[in-house]
Amino acid sequence: MKAFKRIAAAILAITMIFALAACGQKSEPAPQQGDQGSQQTQQPAADSGKKDLIYVGFVQVGAESDWRMANTKSMQETFTEANGFKFEMVDAQQKTENQIKAIRDFIQKEVDYIVLAPNTEAGWDTVLGEAKEAGIPVIIVDRMIQTNDDSLFTAWVGSNFKQEGYDAVDALAEALRRKGIDPTKEEINIVTLQGTMGSSAQIGRTEGFAEKMKEYPNWKMLDKQSGDFTQEKGQEVMESFLKSYPDIDAVVAENDNMAFGAINAIKAAGKTCGPKGEITIVSFDAVKAAFEAMIAGDLDVSVECNPLHGPRVKEIIEKLEAGQPVDKIAYVKEGVFFAAEAAEIMPTRAY
Repeated sequence: MKAFKRIAAAILAITMIFALAACGQKSEPAPQQGDQGSQQTQQPAADSGKKDLIYVGFVQVGAESDWRMANTKSMQETFTEANGFKFEMVDAQQKTENQIKAIRDFIQKEVDYIVLAPNTEAGWDTVLGEAKEAGIPVIIVDRMIQTNDDSLFTAWVGSNFKQEGYDAVDALAEALRRKGIDPTKEEINIVTLQGTMGSSAQIGRTEGFAEKMKEYPNWKMLDKQSGDFTQEKGQEVMESFLKSYPDIDAVVAENDNMAFGAINAIKAAGKTCGPKGEITIVSFDAVKAAFEAMIAGDLDVSVECNPLHGPRVKEIIEKLEAGQPVDKIAYVKEGVFFAAEAAEIMPTRAY
């Protein structure tokens, strides 16, 4: 696309040179043609320097969690002018309609690439069709979209959220064992703080946990409600759970921030949590604050969701600029971290 823009600029410059030559006076053709020719060769050179920057428009979900802010920072630190990019980001404040408007604005601005972290999975075909028609590649990060037309996006980078759900079941079983509880025999009453409903992270983690949990018929899911990936809403939902269910054994929080809210609610209710507490908490993301909560003894385990997408997206764009093929789907490697190892691991963490 950038090559096309440079060719168009060159054709325009040549056309202007010939037009000026045709209008020149015969009494002094050389100076006029020389002056105008000099101006026309210098001006495109200045513009060319600007156009060599690859214009990336990033449509972010919002700033609802520590994970999201780390994700934003990764993009901002990667797509700098020093690295050859012009970067513009829109914070959609967790509203899909804001994201759709931002995409259309970027299409009008004729960006070279659109990077989208979709709020929910559904509802993207029309606007991404507009981006495709405009010839702007779209790279999806973090959450996935629902579409029957995979040509609407060029590549996707993110986590296998269903696998994270599977990992959370294994993590809860191990956390119980570390407390001296046999996860295959004792009845375990669980509540889940779900993320933004309809988002890939919420769907994958909820479904993955439910599927894998069938291996433990003695486990019972008492309730599931959305905390919208925020600490405030997570605390509110957990307060409601504690009033409705006096015998909660475990909490599954679909991100760390909701886990922090749950911890506050549990302590306010006079109960205990963490490796030495009566309620076991499993969360997702594994941000630094989660390691701090594990070290403090409030959180049992966090399943990693790597937010550092900037370098991976940059690599995709550079390959596309070079005319090289890219993988359509790319999952990132992730781990599971327990409280007992948190103090040793935390200094090595980048987020």
